[in-house]
Amino acid sequence: MTYPIDILLVEDDPGDELMTREAFEDNKIGNTLHVVRDGQEALDFLYQVDEFRDAPRPDLILLDLNLPKYDGRQVLERIKSDPNLSPIPVVVLTTSAAEEDIVRSYRLHANAYVTKPVDLDQFIAAIKQIDDFFVQVVRLPRLS
Repeated sequence: MTYPIDILLVEDDPGDELMTREAFEDNKIGNTLHVVRDGQEALDFLYQVDEFRDAPRPDLILLDLNLPKYDGRQVLERIKSDPNLSPIPVVVLTTSAAEEDIVRSYRLHANAYVTKPVDLDQFIAAIKQIDDFFVQVVRLPRLS
């Protein structure tokens, strides 16, 4: 049995945000997508600070690496070093295909690393596969 989940998209590129939203809509994915645009907003959302004090705990995080304020590597390190946040799966979703970024992300305990396809159809397919895997295949912890 599957249930809708809360997904936090940490993405500073409005075009990539739009493509992600379209991928969820095109695939009729019933999950709730929350978007923040930099590393500081991501941490504020996760720690429920200021405007995010009523934010839900996400079940899945889609994290870009190249972000303003705190970059994705810093955010990932912070998430995975906090016992309250570390169980949340983090998928690094970035344009970088650099081996050093892949290795570092996994060393920081990313749950998956996906290089964003440039083609819209391939991008939509990648988002659908991420959703299918994390919603249909694996069991996620229900955190409160």
